[in-house]
Amino acid sequence: MKLRPLALALASWACIGAAAAQPLTPANQAVADAEDAAALLRAALGQLADAVAADDQVLALTEVIQGYELGLAALRDGLRQASAREAELRDRFEAQRERLAQVLGAMTALQQSPESTMLLHPAGALANARSAMILSAVTPGLRAEAEALQADLDEIATVRELQSNAAGMLGAGLASVQEARRLLVSASQDRSSMPVRYSEDPEELQELRAAADSLQAFADGIARMEKDVGPPMEDFEGAQGSLHLPVIGTILRTYDEPDAAGVSRPGWVIATPPAALVQTPWPATIRYRGPFLDYGNVMIVEPARGYLMVFAGLAQVFGEVGDVLKAGDPVGLMGGTEAPAQEFGSQFVTDAVRGGQAGRNETLYLELRRGNETLDPADWFVLNPVTEPQQD
Repeated sequence: MKLRPLALALASWACIGAAAAQPLTPANQAVADAEDAAALLRAALGQLADAVAADDQVLALTEVIQGYELGLAALRDGLRQASAREAELRDRFEAQRERLAQVLGAMTALQQSPESTMLLHPAGALANARSAMILSAVTPGLRAEAEALQADLDEIATVRELQSNAAGMLGAGLASVQEARRLLVSASQDRSSMPVRYSEDPEELQELRAAADSLQAFADGIARMEKDVGPPMEDFEGAQGSLHLPVIGTILRTYDEPDAAGVSRPGWVIATPPAALVQTPWPATIRYRGPFLDYGNVMIVEPARGYLMVFAGLAQVFGEVGDVLKAGDPVGLMGGTEAPAQEFGSQFVTDAVRGGQAGRNETLYLELRRGNETLDPADWFVLNPVTEPQQD
């Protein structure tokens, strides 16, 4: 064994060990955030019994489902961040694995054959003493590096435990939120206390729907239908730039952004989880609800005189034409179904780690109109922490 290569390796490792002794950015924060989200989920599901007995079941059930979906989205974000931290730790470990093995192998050889240290320096005791000093200086660095590696492994174990616990908890809670959705559909159909601004005119709407060959033409026709909805209850124009999105999801395409086929639309396409709840972001009157062309169910609401908000792609819609909605009232549910309970949790964890659109397979189309003019939703809506644009 030659001194120079070994001394250089040990000396360089001492520098690495000293750097590794500095505090690391742990996965603990992401795990804590995910655990807080899980607590929010459990709290939301725990309110289901009270919601069933509430005077206004629609409001109470909406709050249960909204709390569940917010918790689910926050948990998804926490799992994604924790998994990203795990990947970072694994990459760092793999990058240092070979070097660590070489140095530890050299140290083990010296420990097993201490007499060999006398052969490192033909120059005798002085040079040998110097090599001993190098080894004594390197040892604390190696110890620090070993402790840092152990901390990394502990972080990885923490992330793995979080993923396992989340999968179990989500599978157990799935039936509760599915029951909440079923009850919401029933309660919305039975709701009789909704204020009404005007009577439905089904014949005119049916003729307009039959004549319109596009969603834009249909919305233009509805805008031209004279209906006295009264003055805006609140300052809708003053809310520009502060509206919350009607659903939790991922923005796939922005205003006038072409899709893969080159087709662009004057609104946003939002990817959502299956059966996601869609809510009106502002008090509004329902102008149309029902199927249209290949858009699935469409809901068109009027938040103020001259303005229309269009939601397209829903599987179910709530309310009737003329109903006056409050901000946050449910307008419908997206389509699709979750995986079976025994698979839902593990599938959710996998999708969360992948990030992006994974697990969000339904699409809601959102359009905002003023008269015959379409408006860019980016000027009106804000992204909340659990609703993000598509990452390239």
